[in-house]
Amino acid sequence: MAERRLDLFGGDAPWSSDAWTASDDRVRGGKSRSYLDCPSTSKAVFHGDLDITALGGAGFASQRTVNGTPWDLDAYDGLLLKTGKGDGKKYTLTLKDETLPKRPDGREQSTVSWEFDFATHGEERFIPWDEFKPTYRGKPKPDARPLDLKNVQRVSIMMRSFFGDQQGPFRLEIESIAAALEPTKQPRASHQTSGTDSTAGYPEKIADSAPKSTWLSWFCGMFRT
Repeated sequence: MAERRLDLFGGDAPWSSDAWTASDDRVRGGKSRSYLDCPSTSKAVFHGDLDITALGGAGFASQRTVNGTPWDLDAYDGLLLKTGKGDGKKYTLTLKDETLPKRPDGREQSTVSWEFDFATHGEERFIPWDEFKPTYRGKPKPDARPLDLKNVQRVSIMMRSFFGDQQGPFRLEIESIAAALEPTKQPRASHQTSGTDSTAGYPEKIADSAPKSTWLSWFCGMFRT
C-alpha cells in the first residue's frame, strides 16, 4: 500500500543541486540564465534572469532533473508543491515520461510535456494529475496519450515570458515537491480516478491552471524535449 505521500525533493528526499541542470533559451541564441541553489537539504532556490531582448519578446529559463531512475507515481493522485518566498511571478512545473537520445548536433529530441502554470504566494498546494496539460513543441496537444505515471522520467521548473508579460530577475524558494494522495483518501495500491473533493486538508488546491500561452514552435522545440 502506498503511503500518503512520497517525497521527490525536500522532506525525506534532501535537495541537491547536483540532481538539476540548466535548460535555458541560450540554446536558441537567447541570453536568459537560471540556477538552482540549495542553501540547505530542506530548501531549494530557483533564480536567475529572464532576458527577452534577444528573441523578440520570447524567452525561458529553466532547471530540469538530470536523467536517472524514473519515478513510479501511479499510486498517487497528484503532486504536493510547497513554496516559500516568491516574487509573485508565474512559473511552470513540467513532467515528462519520455526522453530520447540526443540528435547528432547535440540537441535533444522533442517529446510531449505535461505542464502546470502557477503564481507564487508562499504556500502548499495540491495539483491533481489532470491539471498537468500536455503540450508538444510549445503547442497544446489535447490528443496526447495519458501521462505514464509509472514512468515519470523528468521534472522541471521554468520561468518564461508568456509573450513579453514577464522579464528580468526572478526568484522562487521551493521547500518540497511530493507525490501525494488526495487529502480525503486512504492509502491505496494503485492510481484511480475519483470525484472526491481534494481541497480538504490542504491550504489550497489550484482548480484551474493559469492561462496557457502558445509559444512560437521553432523557438520552443528545444525546450520541450
